[in-house]
Amino acid sequence: MSQYKLVHCNINGKDVERMVDVRASLTDMLRNDYRLTSVKKGCEVGECGACNVLIDGEAFNSCIYLAVWAEGKHIRTLEGLMGPNGELSDIQQAFLDETAVQCGFCTPGFLMSAVEVLESGKLYSRDELRKLLSGHLCRCTGYENILNAVEKTMKRRHGIPVD
Repeated sequence: MSQYKLVHCNINGKDVERMVDVRASLTDMLRNDYRLTSVKKGCEVGECGACNVLIDGEAFNSCIYLAVWAEGKHIRTLEGLMGPNGELSDIQQAFLDETAVQCGFCTPGFLMSAVEVLESGKLYSRDELRKLLSGHLCRCTGYENILNAVEKTMKRRHGIPVD
């Protein structure tokens, strides 16, 4: 069996292909081969959420997702959230407005989970949002501000006034 395999996928809207080691994680492929440094290496066992990316619209810990499994998939990282002229998405701006960014290490993973939640189109309660975002560790304890940013963005998208 060959140690390498050609993987075709779409990353942040661009079709790409790369020969990858069959043992490599998606985190390693995204960081090393595509220089997408928003994908952080945290625990490397799927516990902290720092490496979270969207795969076909669903959030995954890329550290425990093999790169070869990305074959034919659409992958989004934080770099894929910016507008065509580098403008921030509404959720990125909300993180800034709510001071939900502290050291920044956990931020990309939180943002990608927030995108999954927001793109579901559902209106969640605060407790439901807390549970949906619970797969992340923030060592700076920015949880409440992160929750505020996601909740306010969700409400704005649903046309609900926010304070």
